[in-house]
Amino acid sequence: MTPQIRFQGFTDDWEERKLGEVTTSYSGGTPSAGNASYYQGDIPFIRSGEINSSTTELFLTEEGLSNSSAKLVEVGDILYALYGATSGEVGISKINGAINQAVLAIKPTEGYESQFIMQWLKLQKQKIIDRYLQGGQGNLSGSIVKALCLEFPNLEEQQKIGAFFKQLDDTIALHQRKLDLLKEQKKGFLQKMFPKNGARVPELRFEGFTDDWEERKLGELSNIVGG
Repeated sequence: MTPQIRFQGFTDDWEERKLGEVTTSYSGGTPSAGNASYYQGDIPFIRSGEINSSTTELFLTEEGLSNSSAKLVEVGDILYALYGATSGEVGISKINGAINQAVLAIKPTEGYESQFIMQWLKLQKQKIIDRYLQGGQGNLSGSIVKALCLEFPNLEEQQKIGAFFKQLDDTIALHQRKLDLLKEQKKGFLQKMFPKNGARVPELRFEGFTDDWEERKLGELSNIVGG
């Protein structure tokens, strides 16, 4: 009932609870796609592939929201993907918006921490999928998620653990953005530092090189051996 590693000063046993005992949750719905007046509004419409995004592809009108089962969520709510390729993905909502039926919103009750619960769900993703979606068949559901059992420390320790993993996630995201930028830079250099079809020199060269490049067949300058 205790983890292997803990922050200093915490010694009490953790207590097991079903997720449904310490949270309220609900999923949403989708306004009729055939009614244009339901879309192109100001309400971000969060679908399962967008639970970790700060932008959405679709936006609802107030009319679309009121004439469908779409439900509102707020910044800080836990969003859990129930259906499709993103089943089991989880995140903390970055925006106020509405969710469809493939997303479960989870709101902890007093004494329980969103980041702590979200990180546990992220840790357990593969186990949940293996148990409830054997062979990739079927969908997760609100009742399945509510029945999940997890151990909780007191609120202060939950908050410290949640903040610790959030800081790690933020650092990973920062480095991922740097990596994506480097990949785009490399792609641009590859296009500019090799001659385009029919050209004898590339668009971009290192200083001091001016001669034309010469065309050769790869077989003329290499030995190619099959395995």
